[in-house]
Amino acid sequence: MTPDDRRHMAHALGLGRRGMGQCWPNPAVGCVIVRDGRVVGRGWTQPGGRPHAETVALDMAGGAARGATAYVTLEPCAHHGQTPPCCAALVAAGIARVVAPIADSDPRVDGQGFDHLRKHGVEVTTGIGAEQALLDHAGFFMRVSQQRPWVTLKLAMTLDGRIATATGESKWITGPTARGAVHALRASHDAVMVGAGTARSDDPQLTVRGFGPHRQPVRVVVSRLIDVPLMSQLAQSAKDVPLWLCHGPEARSELRSAWEGVGARLIPCQITGGRIDPRAMLRSLGAEGLTRVFCEGGGQLAGSLLMHDLVDELHVFSAGMALGAEGYPGIGALGVARLDEAPRFQLVDVSPAGKDIHHVWRRSKNG
Repeated sequence: MTPDDRRHMAHALGLGRRGMGQCWPNPAVGCVIVRDGRVVGRGWTQPGGRPHAETVALDMAGGAARGATAYVTLEPCAHHGQTPPCCAALVAAGIARVVAPIADSDPRVDGQGFDHLRKHGVEVTTGIGAEQALLDHAGFFMRVSQQRPWVTLKLAMTLDGRIATATGESKWITGPTARGAVHALRASHDAVMVGAGTARSDDPQLTVRGFGPHRQPVRVVVSRLIDVPLMSQLAQSAKDVPLWLCHGPEARSELRSAWEGVGARLIPCQITGGRIDPRAMLRSLGAEGLTRVFCEGGGQLAGSLLMHDLVDELHVFSAGMALGAEGYPGIGALGVARLDEAPRFQLVDVSPAGKDIHHVWRRSKNG
């Protein structure tokens, strides 16, 4: 391993992140091809998952790929799908060395890509950039291992943890810089999810705005009875931007038909304790191909996800105001009686967001 290896892998990882939210159910992979110290090709997984990063980079490199080193952020695929395996494409192009941080845990690959490369005389180096690659591909791996997507929960709250006044007023607790950061987070996820209460009270669009042409995330509304107004912005845009409704079996058939008529997709979900079971719901979303879901609330949905230990990352935007006990709490009831029962997270980052504070937390490794 050399400083150049680390530098080129960091470049490839940065490229791969450009595909986040754009290429599900495929992983967001980056690839950089280097020959004689010069980058001759680079690419990342394209919208919809194809072409793969290696294909894009090899096409750019052309004949310069022969004898070069390919830095790929995940083990090159080894299975025939809608495209030929990338490990075979790298061999055919004459790549002499492949540097990849981690193996692909997908059973269709799982070491077979590395084996194919070595069998055909390609040197394989692993481990460089592994920690970052594991984080970047966490949603893809989670869908493989746990059949559910990675869940990021966003909370925009006052200093005392409130998301609305007693009368329900909530726009805007945080400022424009924080709201811009939220759009960036939406853009890096496959889906944006809210509860029925938020859909009713805020009438949100849940789209990515301010980023130019963009593959919009799926809008997911969790509504046991599908009791969201059919005149909402979500309904009116359902034929243009994907809208999925996670509902229970008791949702009325006429409402189901009406929502399907405006272009929404219905996802039936299991009910536990009178509410949609969040673990079963996420498995249903994983079965549909989602790898990264960005939950924007409200309080009841946030509480349900936290209570069932289903939040992998928290983005909290704190505004310098207080609303008092009569305001709506950002997180619903958790049933915590003792401190050792509380969900715990580790602080990852703190940064200003205009006049607000943005802090990032990830699931605590110590439980």
